[in-house]
Amino acid sequence: MLAVLPARNRMRRSREFDATVKHGMRAAQPDLVVHVRRGDEDDIGPRVGLIVAKSVGSAVDRHRVARCLRHAVAGMLTDLDQRDQVVIRALPSSRQVSSAWLEQELRRGLRRAFERAGTNR
Repeated sequence: MLAVLPARNRMRRSREFDATVKHGMRAAQPDLVVHVRRGDEDDIGPRVGLIVAKSVGSAVDRHRVARCLRHAVAGMLTDLDQRDQVVIRALPSSRQVSSAWLEQELRRGLRRAFERAGTNR
C-alpha cells in the first residue's frame, strides 16, 4: 500500500524550508538529517519537506528515496503536533539502504531533534 503525504502536510515554499533549517533543531543520522521546528499557534499542519539532492544519485535513486521517506513520514503525521515543521535531508548514502532502515533513522532523528528542542511530540 502506498501512503501519500496529504497536500496540507507538504512544505512548498522555500521560506518554510529556510525557517525550519535555520531556526529549528537538527539531528543527524548516518543516512539523513532531520530538522524540526515548532511553529506559531496559527500554523496548521504538521508540515513536512524533503530535500533529496543530486548527490544522492540518479533521478531513479532520488525518487525511490523520496518515496520511501514520504511513505515513512505519512505514517508518523498523527504523532506530530499541528504546529510542527519538519525538513528531512537525504544524504548520498540513503540510496543504498532499505526503506525500513530509512524509517528507523527517521524515527530516531525525529525523537532526538524533539528532545533537543525540548518539545513534546
